[in-house]
Amino acid sequence: MLISYLISSQLKSKFKEYSKIAVNYGLTGKEVAEKMLAENDIYDVSVLSVEGELTDHYDPRKKTVNLSREVYYGSNVAAAAVAAHECGHAIQHARAYTFLEMRSALVPVVSFASNWVQWVLLAGVLLVNTFPSILFLGIILFALTTLFSFITLPVEIDASRRALVWLDNRGITSQQTHSKAQDALKWAAYTYVVAALTSLATLVYYIMIYLGRRE
Repeated sequence: MLISYLISSQLKSKFKEYSKIAVNYGLTGKEVAEKMLAENDIYDVSVLSVEGELTDHYDPRKKTVNLSREVYYGSNVAAAAVAAHECGHAIQHARAYTFLEMRSALVPVVSFASNWVQWVLLAGVLLVNTFPSILFLGIILFALTTLFSFITLPVEIDASRRALVWLDNRGITSQQTHSKAQDALKWAAYTYVVAALTSLATLVYYIMIYLGRRE
């Protein structure tokens, strides 16, 4: 939790810092997104503004790139990097990127598991010596969420790679600003790495409880 908090704080700090650095051509996040989508022959995805801070995401069901107001209207390194990253997900979707397809297939299952796993695990721990099968079921449900976290990693890394290559090739980031866009996306990726490792550590914890139960 402490590491997650520190990385989240650092991400916000980096975003604030790089929000003060302009990009070439003065393109806003919205314009960056629309340009990147068009140049990849994607015309059925809308770019929308959403409320909140760092709430940027791509919705494959509605085919929308959702950008926070700071990114949508911002014409700076942070906004360009985030907008291009989210478009990277839209490109993955259009190209049927394997790991994105896997993650999308897991969404309904993980959604169900997330709603019940904490209660099943709680009951399982309390009744581990009388009804160990409850904890075993909880471990299976939690394992699905852990798998989802790890499948998310290559999806996010690939989206950032696509974003950085495109920004550099189009001259939207310069030699001086490209490393800052890369740094911003790197810290964003760290949040997913920590989430995956935390999920794995928690899964191992419950497995040890299950294995250490009294027969």
